[in-house]
Amino acid sequence: MTANLSRSDASSFRSAFRTESSEIEDSILLRVLVQLLVTLGIASVSIAASGVTQTSLWILLAIPLSALGAYFSWHRRRQRNIAIKFFIAIGMLMALAGLISRLLNEPGDTRILLAVLLIQLQVLHSFDLPRRKDLGYSTIIGLILLGVAATISQTLAFGPLLLLFLGVALPVLVLDYRSRLGLLSQSWDQVGLQLAPRRLGAVLLMTLALGLVIFLCLPRLPGYQIRNFPVSSTVDYQGNFNGQNIINPGYVTQGAEGGSQTGEGSTGAIQQTGKLTGPGVVDTTSYYGFNQQMNQNLRGTMTPQVVMRVRSQAPGFWRVLAFDRYTGQGWDMSRNETVITLKRSSFSYQMFLPWQGQKGGGREVIQTYTLVEDFPNLIPTLHQARELYFPTQEVAIDPEGGLRAPVSLEKGMTYTVVSQVPYRDRTQLREAGTDYPDPIRRYYLDVPEGIRERVRQQTEELLATAPNPLEDPYEISLYLAQTLKQRYTIEPELPFFNQNEDLVESFLFDYQGGYPDHFSTVMTIMLRSIGIPTRLVVGFGQGEFNPFTGFYIVRNTDAYALPEVYFPEYGWFGFDPIPGHEVLPPSLRQSETFSLVRQFWNWIAGWLPSPVTAVLDGLIQLFTRLLTQLFVVIARLFGQDWAAIILGFAGATALAFLGWLGWQGWQSGWRRWRLSRLPAMERLYQQMLDRLAHQGFTKRASETPLEFGQRLYQQAQAQPAQIVNEISHAYVRWRYGNEDPNLSHLQRQLRSLKFGSKKRRVIQG
Repeated sequence: MTANLSRSDASSFRSAFRTESSEIEDSILLRVLVQLLVTLGIASVSIAASGVTQTSLWILLAIPLSALGAYFSWHRRRQRNIAIKFFIAIGMLMALAGLISRLLNEPGDTRILLAVLLIQLQVLHSFDLPRRKDLGYSTIIGLILLGVAATISQTLAFGPLLLLFLGVALPVLVLDYRSRLGLLSQSWDQVGLQLAPRRLGAVLLMTLALGLVIFLCLPRLPGYQIRNFPVSSTVDYQGNFNGQNIINPGYVTQGAEGGSQTGEGSTGAIQQTGKLTGPGVVDTTSYYGFNQQMNQNLRGTMTPQVVMRVRSQAPGFWRVLAFDRYTGQGWDMSRNETVITLKRSSFSYQMFLPWQGQKGGGREVIQTYTLVEDFPNLIPTLHQARELYFPTQEVAIDPEGGLRAPVSLEKGMTYTVVSQVPYRDRTQLREAGTDYPDPIRRYYLDVPEGIRERVRQQTEELLATAPNPLEDPYEISLYLAQTLKQRYTIEPELPFFNQNEDLVESFLFDYQGGYPDHFSTVMTIMLRSIGIPTRLVVGFGQGEFNPFTGFYIVRNTDAYALPEVYFPEYGWFGFDPIPGHEVLPPSLRQSETFSLVRQFWNWIAGWLPSPVTAVLDGLIQLFTRLLTQLFVVIARLFGQDWAAIILGFAGATALAFLGWLGWQGWQSGWRRWRLSRLPAMERLYQQMLDRLAHQGFTKRASETPLEFGQRLYQQAQAQPAQIVNEISHAYVRWRYGNEDPNLSHLQRQLRSLKFGSKKRRVIQG
């Protein structure tokens, strides 16, 4: 009895061992391609995170380590490897402990931390890959790493890796499927036949096209669904922070500059007195308006360079600072000493900012900013910022709503802002009235006494040219901005102002124009001269939108100034008098759920010739007009008597029936055309599936041809099921084994294929 049990146990053990051995994957080609997928996933995380988050180059060390593990696993694929599994488990626990430690020390954006953990797990996992499903786990890890890279990527540098991943993933899927069927050849001579490069290339192109269409059509929802926003690691700083100082290396105090210096301006050699006052030359990289003082007696241009990338649910003017006191040749902040400092909790990056709700409503817009170059300690945001997720413990806010950090914003820093952006409703703003509070009158109506009367007269003369009387501040501001664009020009060779020369007066009466920002200063003072509170705000235009990454690319040359006008109970709204700009800066007018499609079309239209763009725009307008007229006709028809309504219903039913017949005929013709272009064996197999579907036996999408035949054996009549099984086996041998089928015999079998109605009713029931 004991001997019998021992023999039985030994037989069971051998059977179990044989089952495990049968699952071992011997294909070197499949293993190499899976390892390549993992390598692409690791590399994509490293490249996408470069310059965006603080990552270590040690991530790339995982590539050779993972390859070493895969080589080791190949040679020991038939061993039990108990000791290896034990050390892998210990290593995974250590990796988890490291993740928990980093999460406690570096709260905030956890995507990179989780990606590093996954990379560590993959390196450990690569030392034990005996079975096909273990390789499948590695494939999924590579796919997850690619997804993480996609969420943090801000440039197109990630694109080539995505294409390579798709190009490798398709052969992996094909080889995995062939391995499941037991048809995976180990001969390298059969690689080309197994992978069918032309067909794989066609599938890759179709996948890319479909993915691009889906990406463009994804709705941009009006709010984020999570509150774990991207933020850089905490930045520590030394000393006390009162928020009054602005750190802009390009424009320092006069004493720090070392007094006067000699430079070359647009009018020749001159004696400069500094960059904050008097004649001077602009810094080639920093915008002169990002400082406590704004000296508009500077000449020159900046060298274009990318400053930051912004992901936002809506475009806008990325606001930085605002000025309230005009100095004659620039601007200053009269209340810089009343800056308020705010401190956040040590356990969260979230910081609530002072904010008062405005009449008229608005919408929450979330923006994430990533600095590409070093930037002053000023925090760009959309107006009005309500929540700030920033990597320092403290920030400051000035009376004009500008945000300041204790340190300069370094390259690679990321932060997030939640703004309650007000809607710009022209009708409501026209009815806002002129009942201004005392603080608004005190700070935003000041005009130098020496130019007040002359500027007021010029303003009234320009407004008198309007075709209709202008009675409310909104229409006055709108018309004045448009008039400045049309009557005055940009003067790139503008000479320096003398010490006692006023910018606004020289612009209006001497030079008939000036630098772009001079237009905004002139409009601000002109509106103040007629009693409309206005201030000058500086920031960045929305920049260039990249439809493939979803980011706005903002350059230093996108910085400019514009006037903001105050409307009682509604707040501040900007107008843009600079020639070449839209008269209204980027504003929130309505929810743009599918704005990505429109932005992508605008981007495409910019590359197309004007005649082509005009034709396409005409076709779109024609289609829209025809659709509108159709709805009008239907509405008029249903507005008549009962006979007309019944006739309308009958006509609509007839049209729907004719449309259905046309659709069915088109589908049938398309099916026949497609079958005619298939190889003979493929066409025969598809015809068999069509006939079976017509008789009530439909092949499931998840079933292989052989699994479908086996199911029919169990559920249907034996003889027809045998025919189906014979054709299915012939199809598999032809498709994956390159065997020539006996087509004439199989066609005769197909013609005789028919299931009895009684048995079919049983199966359907």
